Amino acid sequence: MKEDSLRLVNLISQAIFDKKGNNIIALDVRGVSSLTDFIVIAEGNVDRHVLALANEVEKTLVDEGEKPLRVEGRQNGDWVILDYGVIMVHLFMPGMREKYQLEKLWSEGKLIELELACAAQKTNAQSNGAVG
Repeated sequence: MKEDSLRLVNLISQAIFDKKGNNIIALDVRGVSSLTDFIVIAEGNVDRHVLALANEVEKTLVDEGEKPLRVEGRQNGDWVILDYGVIMVHLFMPGMREKYQLEKLWSEGKLIELELACAAQKTNAQSNGAVG
């Protein structure tokens, strides 16, 4: 399950990155949190951008056969939480992220090194047959 969860964390992070999300981090909080194993935190520029990021994450994971157990925050768009059980995604407007400082709340979590590729890298990899 760990390998698949890490793959999904990277897919989520890539989806956010591709939609121009900012300050993306992922934390392994196993043993620190009883709520989830992994947390992805990122920012959008404005509420509509945060909602677009949430929609992109949902679309990406539906393609993987995953649906969120719960979604919160769509009404305002300043902080959207997508709960996938093992992975929780927190998407913020910058001011909200600073206000709640989840990184500090989960400071004992291990930072995950994300494998993000810009569009040019993905295009080159696909044309070279490296990505299927």
